[in-house]
Amino acid sequence: MLNLVLFGPPGAGKGTQSEKLIEKYQLVHISTGDIFRAHIKNQTELGQQVSQIIADGNLVPDSITIAMLEEEIKKNPGAKGFIFDGFPRTVAQAEALDAFLMSIGQQISGVVALDVTEEELTQRIAKRQEISGRADDAADKLKKRIEEYFSKTIHVLPYYEQQGKLAKVDGIGEIDAIFQSLTAIVDQYS
Repeated sequence: MLNLVLFGPPGAGKGTQSEKLIEKYQLVHISTGDIFRAHIKNQTELGQQVSQIIADGNLVPDSITIAMLEEEIKKNPGAKGFIFDGFPRTVAQAEALDAFLMSIGQQISGVVALDVTEEELTQRIAKRQEISGRADDAADKLKKRIEEYFSKTIHVLPYYEQQGKLAKVDGIGEIDAIFQSLTAIVDQYS
């Protein structure tokens, strides 16, 4: 089974590249952001809890996030693999994901980080905000999300690097060129 973590700050292109990887490798996409938005849209109990946390630009507590991920994985027993987008964001989450996958006889195959400058991120998200109107793309929330990534989330990379599972790809350039760089790495895992 091919289990990938696609890593990068907000606006790095994770969503765009995930779609292409899913199609090529027939993976199930697990995006914590999409899961949260679905719960919020459907006004589930979890969605109501998460709504205010996200609107404030904060991260959802690990216990909620991990329970939701486990639920999503269990919904897809015949999957060829999963691509984790936006998770894990902390070393504790990475350890919890490893423990859960191990409990079902699986593991993370590899972690690919999209490297993008802060300047590029700001420009991309400003464009995305004009189009989508996502509340978490507003300038003040965006600044907080980017700071959160560079102060906390980035520390997950050494965790996977120590396991020999980390690869980095330049996330600036043509979408297809970035995708070719990604597939050159992913092909080594499968």
